[in-house]
Amino acid sequence: MPELPEVETTVRGLAPVLEGQVIRRVTLRRGDLRRPFPQDLGQRLTGARVLGLGRRAKYGLVDTDRGDTLIFHLGMSGRWRIDPEELGKHDHVVLETDAHRLALNDARRFGSLDLVPTAALAAWPAFAALGPEPLGPEFTAALLADRFKDRIAPVKALLLDQRIVAGLGNIYVCEALFLSGIAPTRAAGTITRPRLAKLVVAVREVLEAAILAGGSTLRDYVRPDGQLGYFAKEWRVYGREGEPCACGGLVERRVDAGRSTFWCPRCQK
Repeated sequence: MPELPEVETTVRGLAPVLEGQVIRRVTLRRGDLRRPFPQDLGQRLTGARVLGLGRRAKYGLVDTDRGDTLIFHLGMSGRWRIDPEELGKHDHVVLETDAHRLALNDARRFGSLDLVPTAALAAWPAFAALGPEPLGPEFTAALLADRFKDRIAPVKALLLDQRIVAGLGNIYVCEALFLSGIAPTRAAGTITRPRLAKLVVAVREVLEAAILAGGSTLRDYVRPDGQLGYFAKEWRVYGREGEPCACGGLVERRVDAGRSTFWCPRCQK
């Protein structure tokens, strides 16, 4: 599934071709993805000018001058294609401006499109319960200390809880915990403030490096320019079960709630 860096990379790839442009035509080649499209989606987008693009957690945002924001989620395999020579059977939504044609391609159809009044974004159900952005100023050691206080749940599970911090996924949590030397199974409430400060730095470092590299290549993920993400080449523990860690130990894998956790028991405590 595309995670926060992949969505951020997608948004940055779309911005140069969409910002300031008027959407001249909207073509819905089916009526739904994971759920039905808004019935008035085409009407509200046609003729609207794109003011800017952004991201919230793992959702991409396209703001228009009509006071609406198009919200897209890429699901498991979704991606935007810019100026495809031909449309394929998995290109389900097409937006056309004077200069470009963009196709939302989603083979598995686990993605979604919603259109919400911009002023009501914070109250939109999917956003209302989200925690702060991990790259934003509100994500601090003090915040984690407050959210983790007296919690006996494993730190990894809490970092994946979108109510605590928005947008973190399995890959980047494994990598951040490794960088900060914290075992994924450690009770969150037992982690000291200095170690939480290291964790905050590690989360940001991992996410920023992944964005710079263009995201991680997993299954079908491709950037809007057609290039694959390359952060997978920099994984220190994820997907490296049985391989040597820099400390001399071996990377291990465990399964928690159906998700693989990769870590080094020798240097993560």
